[in-house]
Amino acid sequence: MNNPFTLIIDDEPDIRELLEITLNRMNIQTLCAEDITSAKKLLEKHSFDLCLTDMKLPDGNGLDLIDYIQKSNKPMPIAVITAHGSMDIAITAMKKGAFDFLSKPVDLTVLRQLINNALKLSAQPQTTKERRTRHLLLGESQLMRDIRSNIDKVARSQAPVYISGESGSGKELIAKLIHQQSPRNESPFIAINCGAIPAELMESEFFGHKKGSFTGATTDKQGLFQAAEGGTLFLDEVADLPLALQVKLLRAIQEKKIRPVGGHQEISTNIRLLSATHKDLNAMVERGEFRQDLYYRINVIDLVSPPLRNRASDIPELAEHLLAKLATSNVQQQPTLSKEAIHGLKHYHFPGNVRELENILERALALYDGKTIELDDLNLPCSTELPKAEEFNPSEMSLEDYLEEIEKEALSKALEENRWNKTETAKHLGLTFRSLRYRLKKLGLD
Repeated sequence: MNNPFTLIIDDEPDIRELLEITLNRMNIQTLCAEDITSAKKLLEKHSFDLCLTDMKLPDGNGLDLIDYIQKSNKPMPIAVITAHGSMDIAITAMKKGAFDFLSKPVDLTVLRQLINNALKLSAQPQTTKERRTRHLLLGESQLMRDIRSNIDKVARSQAPVYISGESGSGKELIAKLIHQQSPRNESPFIAINCGAIPAELMESEFFGHKKGSFTGATTDKQGLFQAAEGGTLFLDEVADLPLALQVKLLRAIQEKKIRPVGGHQEISTNIRLLSATHKDLNAMVERGEFRQDLYYRINVIDLVSPPLRNRASDIPELAEHLLAKLATSNVQQQPTLSKEAIHGLKHYHFPGNVRELENILERALALYDGKTIELDDLNLPCSTELPKAEEFNPSEMSLEDYLEEIEKEALSKALEENRWNKTETAKHLGLTFRSLRYRLKKLGLD
């Protein structure tokens, strides 16, 4: 097998030499360029497995080079090298598709970790990953096709991902899939619910502590960052982090280093950070309850986990899958769902999303009598009926007015459930904010 091939672009000879020596010692072949013009010539002649580029170059910006490589027929992981403290530039680069970033002065340990992750990514077969995503994230609605496609894309980056969505909609499953599709898939996936940790223990839980650093610290303890070393750390309900810890988390993300409670030395970390919450972080930032700079750091890439009610066409397949799983765990024969039961599920609002669907099916499986689960066995909390087509009377109103009334009722209900927060309402309905605003104005709901 040929040794990996890397393109290094930097106008500082000392940096180029340092990078070249380090990569050669890792049995990686290299070619170097000092500006964008010479880099493009090398890209035309050779196929590379990785590109390391400085952001400030004599004849342009590293962001332009990222665009050039992304649009070429030879895509590859791109890592950018930034001046110390230039985190905003690094975030912009990752939003454009850069794999990861390095800060000057270059930490050789971090560099080697980055290169190993990037080369694992280059070697991963994409078709296998896509099949795995379809198998674990069910549904053929456009919303689910889009989310699967986005998972495949963001898995190829090291950028922090923020997953928003209602409770029970599958945010942790999305995080797990991102990890499984990534080059970190053989390393740990550590998930933590931030709302479940007492505030006074959070720093120790995240960064670890040294023996004797506080009452009860009888031994050294490894924190979550070290437990997830080489892998992925998923912070669920990140909105529940106290402001004091948000400051320290921000520094850990930027510097890629942590300091245990009571410790005097910093420890380099190699993790990918994913986070999620069902709360409106934008609104919390405006109220001063969540740091704006941390929000921008964790929200380099954002994904929305759609509520179940917005993808009703997926419910039959999802219900069948959940029934099969529940029947197997209960050592029961899997029943079928009657047409009326499926109709009821498809038209139920599901405030608890997939988690509620599983609970409803588990209860029905325990109580039904026969081979088929009927609508009554589901014991749905409220009426699931939508307006029927036969209720439309052309002599009383036009079809356009009838459909407008249905849309108005649906939007009003969604707004009430989201406390008239238009940003959250748009997300839950699968609309852009502009589209929602247009509809509200048209229907007199603005």
